[in-house]
Amino acid sequence: MSRVGIIGAGSWGTALSLVLANNGHSVEIWSIVESEIEMLKEKHEHIDKLPGVKLPDSITFTTDIEETIKNNDILVLAVPSVFTRSTAVKMAPFVKEGQIIVCVAKGIEENTLMTISDVVESEIPCADVAVMCGPSHAEEVGQLLPTTVVAGARTQKTAEIVQDLFMNEVFRVYTSPDVLGMELGGSLKNVIALAAGMADGLGYGDNTKAALITRGIAEISVLAIEMGAKAETLFGLTGIGDLIVTCESRHSRNRKAGMLIGQGYTMDEATKEVKMVVEGIYQQRLTLALAEKYDVRMPIIEEVNRVLLRISRQRRLSQSLCFVTGRLMH
Repeated sequence: MSRVGIIGAGSWGTALSLVLANNGHSVEIWSIVESEIEMLKEKHEHIDKLPGVKLPDSITFTTDIEETIKNNDILVLAVPSVFTRSTAVKMAPFVKEGQIIVCVAKGIEENTLMTISDVVESEIPCADVAVMCGPSHAEEVGQLLPTTVVAGARTQKTAEIVQDLFMNEVFRVYTSPDVLGMELGGSLKNVIALAAGMADGLGYGDNTKAALITRGIAEISVLAIEMGAKAETLFGLTGIGDLIVTCESRHSRNRKAGMLIGQGYTMDEATKEVKMVVEGIYQQRLTLALAEKYDVRMPIIEEVNRVLLRISRQRRLSQSLCFVTGRLMH
């Protein structure tokens, strides 16, 4: 049995706490939001972000980040990507030499264009940083539906520790040394999912969605490989697998936001309706910055950017506009 501290009490952190507790580990969840922790203590359920998923009484909750880090062997960093650096700064004074931190958020940092694991390593150089990602919506993991993900780390030993920590009969974990490819696949797919949602909102069909997914993974792969990732990573669970589930699932916040925009919502209205961080809205600008840095053309992502720029200046996206799908055919 391991002692595991989950940093972040959102839907994903909460779902993973259930997996770990069911595996017999001691689990503690930290959140900076006191009202969130009080709700979890009282209900043992995240009413807002993961309703219906009851957590076992063995899981504990706290707002004391020092306590969580010092009292646990392994840490799971599950805050949204936009809060990764600020949270890592809070964690840094208390992390022990070689302590494993598993990054489970997906994203590229603004300004630096660093991946999540790179951000954590820059702020907590003494940590042994790993990542875990793949096609895995928290809602389904919380219902204990079969799910498959990938654990990646700088060493095979660390990847296998993470694999053993989470693996059970319904949550299967593979390992990979290609941390960069895993993180790029998990981050860039959010922008394609916005495009897929827009197509759904505009009333296009399965043909359009299939084209967006296929051409989307091609764009992501060209950039990721140029940056040093392996092709097989992008055509595996953390690339095409993650892209398919994010473009198709009713649980996908990026697809839902795109669909609302396609139906005529403004960007702010769509974000408020989703009620969670829509990573693709932030990632599209950063993806374009990476494409420019590595001299790679990404037509779909370029057009998503144009749509979002247009609706930030005008109130609504006209139903007659077909920027994304029109560009797709070129």
